[in-house]
Amino acid sequence: MPFVLASNNAGKLSEFSELFDNMGLTVVPQRDYDVTDADETGLSFIENALIKARHASDSTGLPAIADDSGLVVPALGGAPGIYSARYSGSGDNANNTKLLDEMKRFEGDDRRAFYVAVIAVVKSASDPMPTIAEGRWHGSIGLLPKGEGGFGYDPHFYIAALDKTAAELSPVEKNKLSHRGKALHQLCQRLQNKL
Repeated sequence: MPFVLASNNAGKLSEFSELFDNMGLTVVPQRDYDVTDADETGLSFIENALIKARHASDSTGLPAIADDSGLVVPALGGAPGIYSARYSGSGDNANNTKLLDEMKRFEGDDRRAFYVAVIAVVKSASDPMPTIAEGRWHGSIGLLPKGEGGFGYDPHFYIAALDKTAAELSPVEKNKLSHRGKALHQLCQRLQNKL
């Protein structure tokens, strides 16, 4: 029985498919079942991941997997947080411009930030015991964009230990270090224990 991925993102499908293939499981994007995107009305990454997974499962009658992720800046009270993708309302460039504008007044440790990824797996829409995995990737907000890779806030997400931004990392490096990579690794362990 396949798992429905509550996303139409090709990159996410590739990551989840590889993980599930290694476990002998199949992941199919929700568009293959004509499932519409769920309204993300939760107030946390966990709530939104569960809303999306339950919606996909309810629409298909199949087990489902979903993730929610974003950038958290403690000095900004946790913003952009669950609103990371729609922080400015106008896409990646505008999101980065707004973030940098709000960060102008901060220096040093106040520029710390971390990415969060939460993945939820449900066996059914009413599963009372979903499998949840979380990953975090710590860094800071750089003053100038660097790198051509990645997406979103990656050109400004600076990792001091590497002296690089996330956008300067190769896909292989990023997958090993990133919040999503950590969450996927944790999910794999938890699902193997359950299955």
